[in-house]
Amino acid sequence: MTINPSITDVLRAYRFLRNRVRHTPVERSFPLSERTGADVFVKWENTQFCGSFKIRGALNKMFSLTPEERARGVVTPSSGNHGQGVAFAAAQLGVKAVVCVPGACPRTKRQAIQRLGGEWVELRVVGQLYDDAEHEAHRLAEAEGMTFVSSYEDAFVISGAATVGLELMMDEPELDLLLVPAGGGGLMNGVALAARTLRPDIRIWGVQSVASQPWVASWEGGRVVEVEYGDSLADGLTGSIPQSLLDLAKTRMKGCFAVTEDEIGQAIAFLHAEHHQVVEGAGAVGVAALLAGKVPEVLSGLRVGVVISGGNIDHERLMTVLERWGKGRA
Repeated sequence: MTINPSITDVLRAYRFLRNRVRHTPVERSFPLSERTGADVFVKWENTQFCGSFKIRGALNKMFSLTPEERARGVVTPSSGNHGQGVAFAAAQLGVKAVVCVPGACPRTKRQAIQRLGGEWVELRVVGQLYDDAEHEAHRLAEAEGMTFVSSYEDAFVISGAATVGLELMMDEPELDLLLVPAGGGGLMNGVALAARTLRPDIRIWGVQSVASQPWVASWEGGRVVEVEYGDSLADGLTGSIPQSLLDLAKTRMKGCFAVTEDEIGQAIAFLHAEHHQVVEGAGAVGVAALLAGKVPEVLSGLRVGVVISGGNIDHERLMTVLERWGKGRA
């Protein structure tokens, strides 16, 4: 499969979404700038409708479906945030939807899917990891003739996610480097498309957790390799990746690297203390990289953009993180 949306696709997505989602704020982070010697600008997608950037791609995809595709009903796998966007769109369109999530999906995300979708959505919890949910969604699509909606490997989803990068560059057009969470690859490929079109020399790095790092393992060889997955604060970034999006990423991105669970916890606590923002683990990996000095470049003097992709973290987990990593923070 080859997936390669164009900047025109991104502009169409922006036109469609501009009155349906928030143009989320971009803020210069004085604490992060002081720590790194760079000018750091943070894109707060945790303040987006549904608490995540995922609403952008989900809406763009769902409203692109033909009447025949809608009539068959849709099935989608999700680690939690994409499912909220699909549920929201399904209720608006009057389309039956099955959302398959893994056992690792936080309770707050499950509740939001059911609340947003109402009678139009059935939530199924499958296995423990994202790949379990994706396998079940493909099985349902095949067995029951439902329309499969990917959470990342889709041109409409990527184009919707790309509007994050478009907004970021509109607000801060002179950025030198971007840090983007690397999950399935939809967000970082979309952001790379928008950013590199507008500023061809900008460098874009994907960030994931050591608990799930198929991008890191697959990057150098250019072929997807299997890795072992562990429990992670960044539950939204877990799971395998498709060859199509690895191929696409290699055309625009510098590479990918990983941060530890401890570094992610510290970043969540830092953002809560310094910016008074609630950020989930997947959204905090770019900040984790900055605080830990993990970015593979010298940052001093650069203008650095960081995408905070979401804020849907269970209250109990947040309290645990703050208790463990918030005390004695430098």
